[in-house]
Amino acid sequence: MRAIQSNIYGQPEKVLKMVDVAKPIPKEGEILIKIHATTINDYDWSHVRGKPFVYRLMFGLFKPKYNTAGMELSGTVEGLGTKATKFKVGDPVFGDISEYGFGTFAEYISITENAVLKKPLALEFEEAAALPHAATLAIQGLEDLGQLKEGQKVLINGGGGGVGSLGVQLAKLKRCEVTGVDSKEKLNMMKSIGYDHVLDYKKVDFTKNTDKYDLILDCKTSKNALSYLSVLRPEGRYVTIGGSLTKLIGVLFWGKILALFSSKKLQILSLKPNVGLERMAALLEQNKIKCIIDGPYPLEETARLIQYFGKGGHQGKIVIRTI
Repeated sequence: MRAIQSNIYGQPEKVLKMVDVAKPIPKEGEILIKIHATTINDYDWSHVRGKPFVYRLMFGLFKPKYNTAGMELSGTVEGLGTKATKFKVGDPVFGDISEYGFGTFAEYISITENAVLKKPLALEFEEAAALPHAATLAIQGLEDLGQLKEGQKVLINGGGGGVGSLGVQLAKLKRCEVTGVDSKEKLNMMKSIGYDHVLDYKKVDFTKNTDKYDLILDCKTSKNALSYLSVLRPEGRYVTIGGSLTKLIGVLFWGKILALFSSKKLQILSLKPNVGLERMAALLEQNKIKCIIDGPYPLEETARLIQYFGKGGHQGKIVIRTI
């Protein structure tokens, strides 16, 4: 089978190669999945480069523990290991597998049956691949941790990526007024999917504006934690799903201090993979939300696409077809 692999850390286009490797054989409790589509995520950008360095504690200190990166997939069950009982051969599946491993930049993967869910038949494989990680970040960040309520004033920083493009649609289902922040190249697309207001982050620092928000979902935390307080309403919530490690540590520290004397909250989402995914898939089936897909692209372009992701030029979710 074909797979995109690297044995060293470095820039994606320098270290990643297309190779032919043996098709995996499912072990006890595992299923063999023929991958139809996969995606690019921030984990992949960090996994391939080995940066920030702290990620090497998960991916391997000196070289990648997982030669094949990739954490999201949709596909078809092609084989069953012993004691695998959740699925049968031919079942369509999808999910974020990062709780159990990596390796979706390939034509096949063998992984525990607990890593995926059955794909709704109404969803195309590209849609299904684009949904798991971004959708669960959006629903857990906005609704579970952010406690999104009807008619609130919401801001999403990094609003033109996978999480933001789904998050705005969740917020609009509750008739919220939503502001999105991203690069100018994404602003027209963002308006088309429901943002009431859009800001070019290079021209406007939303933490210095006079507008105040009930809820901020930050996909790109890059400022000092206390700077967000001035744009939160009383009892407002700031929820981050990722960004600069030092800034995230600041959010964690000041969030605990703030909880002692203020009704405002600074919070970091600890993602539970695939939790809430079935609800998001149902909304997609009902045409209440839609996936914004950048692609699909062929597997051969994976290295370029990871670099493209790292530069932040993508709109919605980058999807790769593997067949």
